[in-house]
Amino acid sequence: MNEADLFAAASDDDAEAVRNILADGVDVDARNGAGETPLLVATRRNAVKAARALMEAGADVNAKDRIHDSPYLYAGARGHIEILEMTLAHGADLESTNRFGGTTLIPASERGHVETVRRLIAAGVNVDHVNRLGWTALIEAIILSDGGPWHQEIVQALVDAGANVNLADGEGASPLSLARRQGHMKIARILEKAGAE
Repeated sequence: MNEADLFAAASDDDAEAVRNILADGVDVDARNGAGETPLLVATRRNAVKAARALMEAGADVNAKDRIHDSPYLYAGARGHIEILEMTLAHGADLESTNRFGGTTLIPASERGHVETVRRLIAAGVNVDHVNRLGWTALIEAIILSDGGPWHQEIVQALVDAGANVNLADGEGASPLSLARRQGHMKIARILEKAGAE
């Protein structure tokens, strides 16, 4: 049994094989050529059983690969809620950031993962964190979305969590002006009710 076997078992969601390979002494946080750990490989595949086995064996949920993805960041960004819950229970660093300098709440908001956004808010992720593009979760949920029901729910959840509705982007545009510019009138109304200017 070697590291390659562990990566294969993680990718195949084979929890029993993961446990057997780890019992042979293979490093739970081994790295492949992309700098990924077996847990990150399992997370990318949404391989819940393998991810659980790896975390129970002490895998680092914050270990980043060469493009600054970690199991916690990737699970949040992709809406892999079961694995996200496990990473939160195993020491996820809520302040860790991706290659864009953003918390996982930002891509979760952009991609319309309502349940994930609610879970990250409840966990205590900073709703007003600004990434290197000058965008918050609220701004990404407006400018990188179609303004549909999922993103309306996310904007409402962020507002309810105390997001600053007047925190402008890097070019000085407010969330309300961006919502209007995108034609997202239902989102604009949510922002107006929350005191956006």
